[in-house]
Amino acid sequence: MTALLPAELAWYATGRFYRAKDGAVADYGYFLHLPFPNVPMFDGKRSEVTAHFTFAARPFNAQEIDNGVLSLGLDPVGEFSLYLQRRPMGKFDDPASFEQGECIATFRRASLAVGTTVAVSAGTAMVQLIGTNVFSARLVASSAFEFGGGRHDLAHYLGEGVTQFGTSAATPIAPPPTGYDLVLPFTGSAIALGRAG
Repeated sequence: MTALLPAELAWYATGRFYRAKDGAVADYGYFLHLPFPNVPMFDGKRSEVTAHFTFAARPFNAQEIDNGVLSLGLDPVGEFSLYLQRRPMGKFDDPASFEQGECIATFRRASLAVGTTVAVSAGTAMVQLIGTNVFSARLVASSAFEFGGGRHDLAHYLGEGVTQFGTSAATPIAPPPTGYDLVLPFTGSAIALGRAG
């Protein structure tokens, strides 16, 4: 097991932002890459229904600010957890399915996270194109686990946590699951923070 160097690639993730009808937002999804050597990420073809490693955020309420063609979403400090699903069961139509299995780590965003959506003029209307965000998250809990013929612990690989850069679509997925009024797909790439000192 080799620990990652600071700013070395930690993971690739993809998922969806879900806004509940009461305005609370959370994101759920799965990992395409994690720093576990020789560990199977999927049980079959790559998709949410075969992913062994998933994530789920605690719902939060975001604030919005407009600045011309930019729409800014301000996400408060919050937490998200990673799960090992030995028998994959994630489904985008059932967001709670991504927080099943063994919780192997929990992260807390280090500060306010700002997401930016860009809009362009299309005739008489403004059309939103994509959204971006970046945040750092500290690793606040980690549990060692055995999988794929080895023993692993995210704390060993990542050190203090990660900084993630994300891109989201501005076109909603329809229809949203029951209880939600907006769903947007996204992808995220994270680098390791490394160890303090």
